Amino acid sequence: MKIHLVKKQTIEDYVRQNARSRVPFEKWFSILKRADWTEPNDIISTFNSADILGRSSDRVIFNIGGNNYRMICRYHFGINKVHLFVKWIGTHAEYTKLCNEQKQYEVNSF
Repeated sequence: MKIHLVKKQTIEDYVRQNARSRVPFEKWFSILKRADWTEPNDIISTFNSADILGRSSDRVIFNIGGNNYRMICRYHFGINKVHLFVKWIGTHAEYTKLCNEQKQYEVNSF
């Protein structure tokens, strides 16, 4: 199934505020456009550095730009599309802080 990226504008806003992230996110977008997922493991097949969060959270962590950036998204496999909701974007250091505070499962910055 094709992927419907919800809140793409959030990523575009982040890139506008963090110019160094432009190329890595453009690469991520180009891969996502060609993706065809039918189950969560397909996310990992497409982005081999991604991690599915536990606790039945339906969340995935994307490592972007050689692990310089992290993005948390919630996914939902619908009838005809996979919906990918952007929940949080930041640097690797910001993500580490988020994890240390145990907030990666409920963060919803956007």
